[in-house]
Amino acid sequence: MSQAVSILGSTGSIGVSTLDVIARNRDKFHVLALTANSNVQKLAEQCSFHDAACAVIARAELANDLTAALRKLGCRAKVLSGTEGLLEAAGLSQAQIVVAAIVGAVGLGPTLAATAAGKKILLANKESLVIAGSLFMQAAKAAGATVLPVDSEHNAIFQSLPAGWQKGLQACGVERIILTASGGPFLNTPASKMAQITPGQACKHPNWEMGRKISVDSATLMNKGLELIEAHWLFGADPDLLEVVVHPQSIVHSMVAYRDGSVLAQMGTPDMRTPIAHALAWPERIEAGVERLNLTRMSELTFREPDLERFPCLSLAYAAMRASASAAITLNAANEVAVEYFLDSRIRFDQIAAVVGQVLERADGTMVNSLEHVLEIDQTARSYAMERIREIQ
Repeated sequence: MSQAVSILGSTGSIGVSTLDVIARNRDKFHVLALTANSNVQKLAEQCSFHDAACAVIARAELANDLTAALRKLGCRAKVLSGTEGLLEAAGLSQAQIVVAAIVGAVGLGPTLAATAAGKKILLANKESLVIAGSLFMQAAKAAGATVLPVDSEHNAIFQSLPAGWQKGLQACGVERIILTASGGPFLNTPASKMAQITPGQACKHPNWEMGRKISVDSATLMNKGLELIEAHWLFGADPDLLEVVVHPQSIVHSMVAYRDGSVLAQMGTPDMRTPIAHALAWPERIEAGVERLNLTRMSELTFREPDLERFPCLSLAYAAMRASASAAITLNAANEVAVEYFLDSRIRFDQIAAVVGQVLERADGTMVNSLEHVLEIDQTARSYAMERIREIQ
């Protein structure tokens, strides 16, 4: 019997790739619910093609438009909207699998709702762990939810870890977890040129096709910093076990080094359908539609240390991970605001790190004990980030 899948954020790059994998494996999976922020037409077309039972548009004022678009296509999917609609879709009893692919802190609530419902969670919303790692993992354990990482790096780590790693990494002989970073489009750009980088340039990743926000994060290496924090919570890894190496070819997606000197790496072409397919079918393997890796055609695989002076966002993330949960929340919130202003051409590329660093200085060591507290810290950081931006404009 095929498993029912709900995709939170179906019109983004992860959602589109997930639907492609499902379409190749219709005997194993079918779509139950799809959600989007505001892309009415694309959501309606997805629901019609995949015969979804439920369609959710986050912007409630677009609900009537979605209903009309669905009916025009002959699709009778139930229409929900707003935060309540997202939460309902996340917890639908018929769904065995929920793909958490909403970008940003706004995806935390629906992802936690799916986790509390004990679903198999395919986690692509890294903010759920960055800003609420302890709460999220506690909720997953309490509800018996299975959390499988979709980010290529974390999925690679998951595939490279030994059985029983949940009992403790060091007890299993793990010495280091190594996340690889492509370095983004400006890996070799002189520091003196960083101020002239445009949003269009920052969104042109050399290896991956991604949304605008995550593309900018990759260009600043903030994305890799957020992934460090995510790995800390997802694998119960002490910060001292985690490191980043720059690997421009994006063939080795991450590695696990062991006490005996072994290093296990997961390799593949840079295509998100591979980790999605792995997580969907785990512990089985299914067709993903990706180009096969041809080792004989590779000219080189190179690795180098990240330049923390040229990419200060990675240093800021390291500091936040070691400081406190509230620091990670502050880091993420300030970055989201700064990236938004950069994409609107209202601050320079090099000012993203400056804004985040100034806001992070305000973070304290407050313990985070509830979702409401997480959101309070998040909003405070966003307000201060906007103040800092107004001062430099």
